[in-house]
Amino acid sequence: MAKDLKVGIVGMGAIGSLHANAFEQAGNKAAALCDQDAKIVAQKSKQHNVDVTFNDWKELLADDSIDAVVVAVPNRFHKEIAVAALKAGKHVLLEKPMAMNADEAREIVAAEKASGKTLQIGMCQRQRPASEKLKQFIDDGMLGDIYHMRVFYIRRRGIPGLGGWFTTKAVSGGGPLIDLGVHIFDLCMWISSHWNPTRAATMTYAKFGTRMKDYRFVSMWAGPPRLDGTFDVEDYAAGFVRFGDKATMSFEVSWAANIPESQYSEFLGEKGGARLSSNEPLVIHTEHAGHVADIAPKFDDKGNVYARQAQKFLAAARGEGEPAATGEQGVIAMRLIDAIYRSAEQNAEVDVA
Repeated sequence: MAKDLKVGIVGMGAIGSLHANAFEQAGNKAAALCDQDAKIVAQKSKQHNVDVTFNDWKELLADDSIDAVVVAVPNRFHKEIAVAALKAGKHVLLEKPMAMNADEAREIVAAEKASGKTLQIGMCQRQRPASEKLKQFIDDGMLGDIYHMRVFYIRRRGIPGLGGWFTTKAVSGGGPLIDLGVHIFDLCMWISSHWNPTRAATMTYAKFGTRMKDYRFVSMWAGPPRLDGTFDVEDYAAGFVRFGDKATMSFEVSWAANIPESQYSEFLGEKGGARLSSNEPLVIHTEHAGHVADIAPKFDDKGNVYARQAQKFLAAARGEGEPAATGEQGVIAMRLIDAIYRSAEQNAEVDVA
């Protein structure tokens, strides 16, 4: 039986709790929790039945008994804590987005290479069984060459923590593009194996969050709203990405829009196509025996994506497999997001640098 790793979680907001639950489900309960808010860490200590707590992440990293660290803090602090954890000899599971920009992401990868430790980026959408199954089909050539991807991630009223760090650019790096878009961009590149984004053309809008007092919603992730806070990011973006002369991707991503909520990624190949959706079964649209046909594969589509992510991280840290999402792939996603924001600022198609 594999030896448990002593895992510390830095940042005990909503996402930190998800990770604590995930590691317990993965059979490797967290060994320590850390949050600068003493009341929060005390509350989460009881909730997750973890006795060892810290209010300073530097003290957690100084604990030689800790083998690995989950970094689940606001985006602005990802690079500092991840680099320090790697230098301290800890394996790191780093929440998405990897960093505020590609330059910071590159610094994290450099620290990983120097440390010899495992770095895994928290791209949990890859761990959906349907995502893994579709990638397998595409890798096996069932859909042929993927020439276009179309992604749609729209929330009706889903601005997280209005007025808090999510909506403050200096802390978050941006709005739904860096929050939600990073998931779907990574997922599309991973499933299609198109890791060479070359050009991007985008428009961004801020139509709901800027009117903070008039914003209507049913529930709020990372709430409640802080009406005396800041909203200086986009709440909707649409754009187009080129992958050399081989493939393209169109996207719409939003925290708030006057349209029904929807989340899907479509993959168009010359032999078949598929829509990967959060609420629809996976179907391959293709031809068979001389007829247009749909194939609905049967497989177990259950399971907690965070628990599956934790299992893969633990295996990689033990040297039993590769990280589910590598730092190098995270850098590519950040390069693309940087280009998308640059395109919106310049109102022009730009190179992915």
